[in-house]
Amino acid sequence: MTRASTNNLQHPTTNPQPAPENESRNHHPRHQELFKGEASYVGVPGIDGGLGFLDNHAPLITVLRAGDVKVKTSEGEKSYPVKGGVVEVMNNTVLVLAE
Repeated sequence: MTRASTNNLQHPTTNPQPAPENESRNHHPRHQELFKGEASYVGVPGIDGGLGFLDNHAPLITVLRAGDVKVKTSEGEKSYPVKGGVVEVMNNTVLVLAE
C-alpha cells in the first residue's frame, strides 16, 4: 500500500495590513488536508501528462496542471479537482500540494 496525502492550499481571504517599516511579516496560506491514509493507487495530472503511482514507485517530484487527483482505496475511488501544484513521491508516500 502507498501512503497518500493531498493538501489543498488556499490563500487567506482577509486583506493583511501593511507591516511597519521595521517589522517583516511572513504570510502563510491556510491549508486543508483532503486525504491522508493508505491508497492502492494515486493518479495526478502532471504538466506533461497524467501520472499514476503504485506501491514502491521510484522517487519523483513534478509540477501539476489543472485536473483531478484520483485516490483509490479499499473503500473506492475519490477525485479531488486541482488548479495546479506539485507532487512528491518518496518512500511509498505521495504528497500533493495543490491549489
